[in-house]
Amino acid sequence: MDDKDIIRLIPKRKKSFWRLIFSRAFLILALLIVQIGILVSIYFLFTEYLPQAKVLLVLFSVLMVFYLFNCEMDSAAKLTWLVLITLFPVPGAILLFFTKQDIGHIRVKKLVISTIAESKEMLPLHSEVLGAPELAKSGTDSLFCYINRTGCFPIYNNTDVTYFPIGEKKFEALLAELEKAERFIFMEYFIIDEGYMWGRVLDILARKAKQGVEVRVMYDGMCEMSTLTYDYAERLAKLGIKAKAFAPILPFLSTYYNYRDHRKILVIDGKVGFTGGVNMADEYINRRERFGHWKDCAVMLRGEAVRTFTLMFLQMWNVGESSPQWDEWLSAPYGDEHKDSGFVLPFGDCPLDDEKVGETVYMDILNRATRYVHIMTPYLILDGEMEYALRFAAERGIDVKLILPGIPDKKGAYALAKTHYAGLTKAGVKIYEYTPGFVHSKVFVCDDEKAVVGTINLDYRSLYHHFECAAYMYRTGCIPEIEADFQETLAKCRPVTPDTIKHEKVFYKVAGELLKLVAPLF
Repeated sequence: MDDKDIIRLIPKRKKSFWRLIFSRAFLILALLIVQIGILVSIYFLFTEYLPQAKVLLVLFSVLMVFYLFNCEMDSAAKLTWLVLITLFPVPGAILLFFTKQDIGHIRVKKLVISTIAESKEMLPLHSEVLGAPELAKSGTDSLFCYINRTGCFPIYNNTDVTYFPIGEKKFEALLAELEKAERFIFMEYFIIDEGYMWGRVLDILARKAKQGVEVRVMYDGMCEMSTLTYDYAERLAKLGIKAKAFAPILPFLSTYYNYRDHRKILVIDGKVGFTGGVNMADEYINRRERFGHWKDCAVMLRGEAVRTFTLMFLQMWNVGESSPQWDEWLSAPYGDEHKDSGFVLPFGDCPLDDEKVGETVYMDILNRATRYVHIMTPYLILDGEMEYALRFAAERGIDVKLILPGIPDKKGAYALAKTHYAGLTKAGVKIYEYTPGFVHSKVFVCDDEKAVVGTINLDYRSLYHHFECAAYMYRTGCIPEIEADFQETLAKCRPVTPDTIKHEKVFYKVAGELLKLVAPLF
């Protein structure tokens, strides 16, 4: 089917200068700028009339330093706040207080946590699977116990996993599975953008909704600022599709805008589930070129483990619902028995608790590796703990290789990634950049036994601020395919060496050093 053959059930909005000026996104941005301007004006007004306040500001800054050193916060984030408060004592302190108090999302935080708590025991834990001798021997059972303590994340040994090394393959399988839907389709994506990919999917969703299939679509509220109209959920409702935006952007200052729904989940009838890096936009299947060739990946689960993705979707969907539904969808039969010899544990990471599940999983893999850890990630913005784990693994003889983009989508993030190159390569970590374009895959594969594929990047956004998800696999049949994909991608990369680091562009060197001061904000 050609692009021209795609029937736009919801016509793509036209773009123009005046439409932008009078858009909701522009209004929100203008109001936010006005609010920031008012706060800054108040500060300078007081400093103008109170020059003697300089001594008090120095004392105040000292007190803030003591406070930061004694509060619970990542060490890199503390350094960022120290810089801000040193340069702008009062505004910096106000911003810190504003952030620590979580103004603007206290209610939502309570709703999310209570919804997760309500559903924490809705899936059986399969203790007999967790007690399997091969898990105990590898030490993986202790990690799985930790993951399950953070949410309802059982481990399964009756689920087949299919790995897709490129977005086009996932898209092809996704369309075929959607056509088979009989009961429900649940979709949760960080980005939905109108075009060929979403047009093909939407056509199926609309047809299935008319046939009586329960169709629910959830997307991050940032889409309303970039790719979709603010009333998109209502427009989908006219097609019989239930839809909602997570944390829509409103015209007031709030720390809640930091916490985005970065997950990519598709569940069909409780039998088939997808996750990975692929969003619903044409660049993810290389129908549109933005940053060279787009390298992404995904996995498809078939079997009982799909129930965990169903639960994760419902946890987000049911936030704020007056009569949340659980059993009707979680009790759906998951199909015939599946014979994969390995173990699968789908899991999620919530930024509103005190657990860094994604980072803990990655660090556990690095710390337990005996031969190699091979990683693909679009971003490399590390805290001290994660950087040390990478360096320590390499220093004890593990073959640690990272594949990153050769063409960046964000120059600031690209510059920050390069600030880690010298220290990591000195420790023995091998870094490569994907010459054809942009790597968006989020993959850890280790020792031909373990792999994680999901939505979790190696940056502060994914590890601290976003809702994320992934599938942890141990001795599943697809792990050799994941390693083979890594090696095939590696053959298209240029190595990072001391010489390339030395002769890096001045822009990236300067920008990286400057942005390092505020890296936790990226």
